[in-house]
Amino acid sequence: MVPVFVLALSFKIDAQVIGSLGDVQMDETELYTMTKQMSQFINRFNYEEDQYGKRLYPSDADYRSAQKRKDALPLLFDLNNPRTSGTLRDFFVEDLTKNNNQFIEFLGGDWFSEVSAKFIWKGKEVDVSLIMRIEKDGLGSKWVISNVFFSEFQKHFPQGELSEREKHFLHPMSHELDFMNIYKVFSDPQIVEYYASNDYQPDYLTLFFYEIKQGNLKFDHVVSVKFHIFQIKNWYFEVSWFNRSGYNSGWLISNLIYLKDNEKEALIKLYQPTK
Repeated sequence: MVPVFVLALSFKIDAQVIGSLGDVQMDETELYTMTKQMSQFINRFNYEEDQYGKRLYPSDADYRSAQKRKDALPLLFDLNNPRTSGTLRDFFVEDLTKNNNQFIEFLGGDWFSEVSAKFIWKGKEVDVSLIMRIEKDGLGSKWVISNVFFSEFQKHFPQGELSEREKHFLHPMSHELDFMNIYKVFSDPQIVEYYASNDYQPDYLTLFFYEIKQGNLKFDHVVSVKFHIFQIKNWYFEVSWFNRSGYNSGWLISNLIYLKDNEKEALIKLYQPTK
């Protein structure tokens, strides 16, 4: 049987426009090389599928091949972005393939989807970002909401200066006065959280569900989706969708940061506060 990619290359690029995604027309070769789904991105990242769409299995000689992977990984970056098409990318590929033991696992934890959506908030259109993660469920798995970013929530809980917070407290002997001074807590609603414990963090997800239940916040439509990957040792990267012609399109790495594992924890907490 003739391999799929050989058949694809037999078509003339300027004459065989056979498909389209959105407003972008593409020939058959582009269609095969495009990373059309996130699961396909993961397969290509792990080299469980080659750059032409041929699926590879553990019984195949090239399955997760370090050399093949080293050649294919650069194709999964947004080549139009200097942040993801230079020396840092090369360092990442080298770091990833020198021992060839780091792969993205669907149920491996520490990767999130960010769904940017439009909601109607008290009659006006607003932007809300939903943070999603994979959770095991019985014999399978499911996507769940782990956090939400909405400016109307965040602005009510600004990070005050420590010196300012220290001015607002209840005396340790307040209980001896039956907490008669507790009125101070409620005298300025804008800083009421200053009277919470030092490790208090606002629960935006609960606020989000409450506003949905109250009918104040109503879903309208999804604007865009991207993914945040923390599974690779000492690295963090984003994967975004690029709908364009050419051989560098679909789901591609759009941001790459060298980030030691102990530095990741604070960032992961933004996406999964309960971890």
